[in-house]
Amino acid sequence: MSADEAPREQLAALRREYGDRGLDLPDLTEEPLDLFRRWLDDASVLHEPNAMVVASVSGDGRPSARMVLLKGLDERGFVFFTNYSSRKGSELDARPDVALLFPWHDLQRQVRVEGKASRVPKEESQAYFSSRPRGSQIGAWASPQSRVVTSREALDSAYDAVEARFTKGDVPLPPYWGGYRVEPRTIEFWQGRKGRMHDRLVYHRDDGSWIVERLAP
Repeated sequence: MSADEAPREQLAALRREYGDRGLDLPDLTEEPLDLFRRWLDDASVLHEPNAMVVASVSGDGRPSARMVLLKGLDERGFVFFTNYSSRKGSELDARPDVALLFPWHDLQRQVRVEGKASRVPKEESQAYFSSRPRGSQIGAWASPQSRVVTSREALDSAYDAVEARFTKGDVPLPPYWGGYRVEPRTIEFWQGRKGRMHDRLVYHRDDGSWIVERLAP
């Protein structure tokens, strides 16, 4: 057996059976965000239950994904904050189609969202930025997110320079930093089941109303 065959065999042998808990139509709510809130509350026992994957697409069709934190949720959609000049910011501004994934592995659940992203009003970004720890506020100014930097020392020096710049008073909102709201078109609730016969129920937006369909696992 070659050295690269062993890891492949080990990966193929990784297997965990899912439980008996299912998901059916009587378990659903009329509005999918109500069910999402219920599941998010169930996930509160996990580390960073609001962590989600955000997938975007570049102008030439290349996908990219990264983990961010959900920081707002209302009837309009899901909100997260970032540097607008970052790769995800540039991609979302050019092509607002976006997908989100909440991977709640320990609960044998995941939620998949597809929709359109748009910038939140500056006032909303300001309100959230003001609530952040001062260190995170300084980091937002110091980091040229997604751009190549020469070294860790260069990053640390940039942080120190910003910290020295804002020694007094509040740290202002950077002009290139703020939030996106993802307005969902589809929301899928996935519940693991035995034999890989998972439950997948998906809400689709149709003329202002939600319709629900079951997908094969």
